[in-house]
Amino acid sequence: MASAAEQLAANLNFSAFSKAEELKKRIWFALGALLVYRLGTYIPLPGINIEALQQAIQQQSQGLLGVFNMFSGGAIGRMAIFALGIMPYISASIIMQLMTAVVPTLEQLKKEGEQGRKVINQYTRYLTVVLAVVQSYGIAAGLEGAQGGAGASVVSDPGLFFRLTAVITLTGGTVFLMWLGEQITSRGIGNGISLIIFAGIVAELPRAIAGTLQLGQQGSISTPAMLAIFAITIVVITAIVFMERAQRRLIIQYPKRQVGNKMFQGDSSFLPLKLNTAGVIPPIFATSLLLLPITIAQFYATSGDLGFIATITSQLGRGQPLYLFLYGALIVFFVFFYTSIVFNPTDTADNLKRHGGFIPGRRPGVQTAEYLDYVLTRISTLGAIYLVIVCLLPEMLFSNAPITVFFGGTSLLIVVSVTMDTVSQIQGHLLAHQYEGLVKKSRLGGRRK
Repeated sequence: MASAAEQLAANLNFSAFSKAEELKKRIWFALGALLVYRLGTYIPLPGINIEALQQAIQQQSQGLLGVFNMFSGGAIGRMAIFALGIMPYISASIIMQLMTAVVPTLEQLKKEGEQGRKVINQYTRYLTVVLAVVQSYGIAAGLEGAQGGAGASVVSDPGLFFRLTAVITLTGGTVFLMWLGEQITSRGIGNGISLIIFAGIVAELPRAIAGTLQLGQQGSISTPAMLAIFAITIVVITAIVFMERAQRRLIIQYPKRQVGNKMFQGDSSFLPLKLNTAGVIPPIFATSLLLLPITIAQFYATSGDLGFIATITSQLGRGQPLYLFLYGALIVFFVFFYTSIVFNPTDTADNLKRHGGFIPGRRPGVQTAEYLDYVLTRISTLGAIYLVIVCLLPEMLFSNAPITVFFGGTSLLIVVSVTMDTVSQIQGHLLAHQYEGLVKKSRLGGRRK
């Protein structure tokens, strides 16, 4: 009986999808935009010796540079025009959100609604350009001093012209990706920025799996270790799905109300609070902050000119205590920080009071806000612990294994979470389309009568 019901639901969804022309246009637009992004990751910067670059990067592939290469969809390994990826925009978003919490002017803009949000977004774009220029210049200067395994220079013709060309190209690539992500969000399906990172990870995932299997064939990884890697990966994916769907539902009661001569019985509903309200934002933000100073340092460290930078980069390698501590601490910080931004207990309590709703056993207003803050703090603590375990456990287990960073918890978290979010948005569009069909049918039926 259950299987028949599931099959019927699947048929209904497929039938609704075939008729939802607007949804199909959005999906095709998103796929086309992601295809443009992937093509850009294969267009290299002018004046780059690709073989020497790959040899230089291979030495740091298991560190933070490997993580950055994963987020850029392999563009770092090819030093493509999208090598900076979307990370400067994410860093700018972090800075603007932090400033919004401490600068009164920005805080007032945030309270102005849609118009204020547009102004803050514009400031974020300007800051993105500044960060992209700084990072791209550092990368260009670092590339001039980097050398491959045979001593070949990465840059064919170093100098001011190369630096200027690299800065313009890399900054333009980041600005284009920022615009492309916004277009996907508004005209496509899902969150554009998250989908760009998702596409980069998924595109490189088959190569990562093939590389891991090849290491097993060569004997670099034993068969039990291979089985353990895939088993832990499945367990982590299962845990992510379970935790991302977990909710704490608070019962909301509405009193009886009289409309005219009729008395309506008090209704009840629930307020869903996700266990992980911040989603994939904390790991992405934490990685972005760790990559911001290290990205340039990695290229300088390859030349061996600055010993203290090489020491810093070695301490921030996979499995190193400093890297694990900073990564976990930043994840915990951004869980609470981002949750406080997206969910305000005081505003929620005021909205419930305005509409006559209340939580049983709690007085409307201040007491309700305090209770919501108490519950949100508890579930956010669990969410932070969950994110830290998911992101750090594979790093600690596989730090000494010669496997790719694509099997890390961060990449799995992004892939699974973005997939679930995109599917839920598609289901929302399908549901809205079905409602529109029902409304049209009811209007036609009324006219016939």
